[in-house]
Amino acid sequence: MTITSGATEALAAALLALLSPGDEVVLFEPMYDSYLPMLRRAGATARFVRLDPPHWRIDPAELAAAFTDKTRAVVPNTPLNPSASLIAADDLALIAAQCVKHDCIAISDEVWEHCVFDGARHISMLSIPGMRDRTIKIGSAGKIFSMTGWKVGFACAAPWLTEAFAKAHQFLTFTTPPSLQSAVAYGLAKPAAHFDAMREQLVRGRDRLAAGFAQEGFVTLPAAGTYFMAIDLAASGIALPDHVFAIRAVKEAGVAVVPFSAFYNTPPGAALARLCFAKSDETLDRGIERLAKARQILR
Repeated sequence: MTITSGATEALAAALLALLSPGDEVVLFEPMYDSYLPMLRRAGATARFVRLDPPHWRIDPAELAAAFTDKTRAVVPNTPLNPSASLIAADDLALIAAQCVKHDCIAISDEVWEHCVFDGARHISMLSIPGMRDRTIKIGSAGKIFSMTGWKVGFACAAPWLTEAFAKAHQFLTFTTPPSLQSAVAYGLAKPAAHFDAMREQLVRGRDRLAAGFAQEGFVTLPAAGTYFMAIDLAASGIALPDHVFAIRAVKEAGVAVVPFSAFYNTPPGAALARLCFAKSDETLDRGIERLAKARQILR
């Protein structure tokens, strides 16, 4: 395990440690926005596999076509930001099979591993047969404890991968504040009930937001993990591109959403907007009210 200054720094160290100019990396759209610029900084090229709502499953043929003899790494993200979905065990096995076939590494972004709801269980890429020695798992104390400003992340990997990873990490931030590391260690020693209560609070916010939107005529997608939820704009009667809706919602209704197109390299197939439900009841209710206003103005 290597402690990093946030999960984003861990992702950067992993990509810089593994990639050389001319290498290829498989990414899944929609994707966390730092993956693409970081791998390009390392001189690599991205190949994309599109996941479609509402189930966000991997198409085996599309996945196989994305891997080539130049593939050096693949970056799965589960739970997935922004879709709030989980990568199923059989889909992880599909990724693992391609990694073994093409002798490449999985940089597995699992920062939301503790934010999994409705009795589901997080499945780490490290646990998939054949992947223990070819996976770098990325985690985030900021997501676990809602302390994102602390910027304490970590990477778990086999010794040979950890050695390569640490060499890149050393020349990025060198170290992470020891006091914050001690605080995270204290938090990780909390009993399971502490983390259960955290998940229960998030589920309560998720369900409050979903119910409020349903009452206002919005159509939302399932949120199985993270603390995000997506609105289907077209199904909600809003005939605008997601980025246009996002800008106008801020300016004309005073509410901010993130357009899903920000998480794609290519145009997305559906107009979706991402919301965060890790908020107080008052903030959630005000958000519902203002988005309802935006819908009336912009539909």
